[in-house]
Amino acid sequence: MHEEPLLRRDPVSGGVTVLTMNRPDKRNALSIALRDAISDALDDLGTDTDVKVVIITGAGPAFSAGFDLSEFERLDDPEHARRLWASSDRWHRTVLEFPLPLIAAVNGPALAGGFDLAIMCDVRVASISARFAHPEQTFSDVVYGPLHDAVGGAVARDLAMTGRPVDAEEALRLRLVTAVVPDAMDEARRLAALVARAPRDVLMRTKAKAVRRAAVAGATLDL
Repeated sequence: MHEEPLLRRDPVSGGVTVLTMNRPDKRNALSIALRDAISDALDDLGTDTDVKVVIITGAGPAFSAGFDLSEFERLDDPEHARRLWASSDRWHRTVLEFPLPLIAAVNGPALAGGFDLAIMCDVRVASISARFAHPEQTFSDVVYGPLHDAVGGAVARDLAMTGRPVDAEEALRLRLVTAVVPDAMDEARRLAALVARAPRDVLMRTKAKAVRRAAVAGATLDL
């Protein structure tokens, strides 16, 4: 029996490719294996001269429910704990410092680490069914810096400290997303085609400026 990959990767077309998190039965929870698959794919795509833009989305009705909490039940195993935290650090760093534009097609709920993934992308578009929240605020900190950059300090503190849910329409009002549409992937592809009109080297210089402005390049993961 053929096993579906945790991360589907579309062929590059017109400078654009799509990464689809493929754990729909787990609401695309970000396991160690899935985070590593995303990191590996982005490392590869960042050096592929045919690539200009990467779209990230989720299979099924959810974008991502966040980190796979079942893996946190084994932190008493030193080797497992080492793998979990190393995977987390690498994933955050790889997404934040990816040298080309990233577009999140938020096809459904983006919660906890899924919210972090969306906010670490450069552009976000949302389906009508999308919602955002940091329910982990009761036991863990959140990726704050990119959220602050996107919506400003007052709103970022509200969302990070309360963990309250935000539906798609409020996300648009708060400028968490640039559009709310029936099909996030259609809109993401439309925006990606606009981005891909620029030469790759220009996109890389623009992205490098954004990364430097966000003060994440080479910094510790104090986000």
